[in-house]
Amino acid sequence: MNKPLPTFGRYLKRKFKSRVQKLPVGLSGFTCPNIDGTVAKGGCTFCSNESFSPNLAQNAKITLNLTSKKNPLLEQQLHELDTQIKQTQIAFKKRGIKKFLVYFQSFTNTYAPFSTLKILYEKALSYPDVVGLSIGTRSDSVCDEVYDYLAELSKTKEIWIEFGVQSIFDETLKKINRGHNAANAKEAILKAKAKGLNVCAHLIFGLPDETKEMMLQTAKEVYSWGIDSVKYHPLYVVKNTMLAKDLKSGKFTPISKEEYADVLKEAIKIKPEHIIIQRITAGIDDDTLLAPDWCGWSKNKMMAFLNKELNS
Repeated sequence: MNKPLPTFGRYLKRKFKSRVQKLPVGLSGFTCPNIDGTVAKGGCTFCSNESFSPNLAQNAKITLNLTSKKNPLLEQQLHELDTQIKQTQIAFKKRGIKKFLVYFQSFTNTYAPFSTLKILYEKALSYPDVVGLSIGTRSDSVCDEVYDYLAELSKTKEIWIEFGVQSIFDETLKKINRGHNAANAKEAILKAKAKGLNVCAHLIFGLPDETKEMMLQTAKEVYSWGIDSVKYHPLYVVKNTMLAKDLKSGKFTPISKEEYADVLKEAIKIKPEHIIIQRITAGIDDDTLLAPDWCGWSKNKMMAFLNKELNS
């Protein structure tokens, strides 16, 4: 792999003639249907954010879902959105970055009443130099009204919808308490593409009991669904998760850096050229990380290792 990877940054720079930076935001009141009991409880077994605690449904004072009639948190959400966008813009503008995508990252960001989503998305788009949105969600949490609305926005703005697919194997999805099956993920992606939306799929390598062949089969299948970009993640274990219990008991063995680099290289080789790569790894740099150690490396060290392996 001697030629540069087709990264999201390069794509945006070509399109907007300037570097475009994602501005991640996380808002109160958002949760997931596999946390609040709609499809499951406890969240995914690997969830590291404290908001994905198995006790969230009992402890949270107010959370939203698709059928919520009122949103008493709206003013608070708008304040949080304003603060996060402005503060992050200031930091990036000091580095010479002038254009931004607001990235609704934490939780399931379509899992709320349409009226709330419309207000929040339009508020995000109202800030100077914001050229579009990227919305992280689940395949079981997008209503038709939202698909149609995002499709309308995409006529004038850069709109992306990001689905956590993780694996095409239903037995794996059950093991990680995902709360939906692979057919549901495929259906959502095909529907988004039929509406003309840009779609990013998240894939996790190193899920419980998955072989290299299974990981590559997932990548190949998801590519065939017509996605526009992909994020590759290694599975790492943090404290206070169900996966941490499996690690301690010996039921789960994390993927090694060599294994991850190997499957990543093969997944990129079979990837259609038009699919943009938004991420090739992930990690965490605090003391909550239990394993594997290499997922605690600095971003520069991790990227240096992966780039060396990809070009070997």
